[in-house]
Amino acid sequence: MTVETKVNFNRDYITQYSQKHNEPSWLLELRLRGLENSELLALPKVEKTNIDKWNLYQFIHEVEKETLSDISELPEDLRAQLGEGADLKNLLIHKNAHAVYQSLDQELKDKGVILTDIKTAAKDHADLLLKYFMNQVGKVDDHKISALHAALFNSGVFLYVPKNTEVEVPVQTLFWQANSEAGLVPHILIVAEDNSKVTYVENFFGEDEGESVNNYLAEVFVGKNAHVTFAAVDSLGKNTTSYIYRRAKVDNDGRIDWALGQMNNGHTVSDNTTFLTGNGSTGDTKSVVVGTGDQSLNYVQKMDQSGHYTEGTMLSHGVMKDQARAIFNGISKIQKGAYQSTGEQTERVLMLSEKARGDANPILLIDENVERAGHAASVGKVDKNQLYYLMSRGISRLEAERLIILGFLSPVVEDIPLEGLQNRLKDLIERKIK
Repeated sequence: MTVETKVNFNRDYITQYSQKHNEPSWLLELRLRGLENSELLALPKVEKTNIDKWNLYQFIHEVEKETLSDISELPEDLRAQLGEGADLKNLLIHKNAHAVYQSLDQELKDKGVILTDIKTAAKDHADLLLKYFMNQVGKVDDHKISALHAALFNSGVFLYVPKNTEVEVPVQTLFWQANSEAGLVPHILIVAEDNSKVTYVENFFGEDEGESVNNYLAEVFVGKNAHVTFAAVDSLGKNTTSYIYRRAKVDNDGRIDWALGQMNNGHTVSDNTTFLTGNGSTGDTKSVVVGTGDQSLNYVQKMDQSGHYTEGTMLSHGVMKDQARAIFNGISKIQKGAYQSTGEQTERVLMLSEKARGDANPILLIDENVERAGHAASVGKVDKNQLYYLMSRGISRLEAERLIILGFLSPVVEDIPLEGLQNRLKDLIERKIK
């Protein structure tokens, strides 16, 4: 049973929604500003991909909240995604647009670590939220999609790690789209203060039947000498249109590692941008994509380097089959003044059928004398010599292709920090390439 059906997202609706969830006045003002901007701003410019007719509004914004008293109540396949035998002390589960399960190790609570859903954070940690929420790296006036996100975000995560604190057990989140028409508008806010360390692991799981939208924004703030690992596996249904924006800002000697398994079955725009503003800061992004059916996909990975002695590395591996079409843009932007910085990127695409298409576009924008900058890109089919070698050892053609593809994608898969999530990503890849 739904609380709200597909609605006209107007000023009255936004106000009532915000008041219903007891949000602070500044957050309501931000939502209303987002609504206003969504009517004024254009869609983002997405290279070689026409998103003008993609779904933005057709989804159920809020469904009836359900409860989950124990992880054992999850369906078996979802429990498996969290990892059999994994340490689940630090876990947050969303079902549709509601947090239904939360746990955080008591020792971490005592140290000041916060792990909660974004709605609770708006009430209990409003001052912290106000400092970071959509005012630095993800902004309400970026474009129409970000404005709609500000107006309609209905779920999300707030993870805060104080200075000099190391979270040894990974923090896991699961977003479960149980109602295939339920809209996902999640906001992820991670703040790792100076000299801290944390690994954040994210799962998205959705159904195929109904038409819906995933308008997603992650903001990550990495303090001085802090280290954040952000791993995610996205697997939403073929009728869910996804707009995914992940942003990070890294201070002096900080580091962020992204490991992204982008396995959605619907049309997808994904933009991952890291701002290396601190001297000696480091960003490393690895992503794997498999496109099938008639998917239209556009992926951007960008390192914006303005600090001295920064280091940005990006690796994208994609596999396209059937009639899937994908654009892979890697952008290394080294700003004036970012001296002695390095930028390296690689985009590689395999096409498994005649009608599949993948474009790899490495872009270097260098405004400073750098220590090292380079790129590599390749687009092609399965290597015939590799195929011949394996088949000459008695392996069937189908199995040989499977092994080559898995080997091609392994640099990203092996960088996923949890064995359970690695296995889930491998399973998703196997299903999509079979």
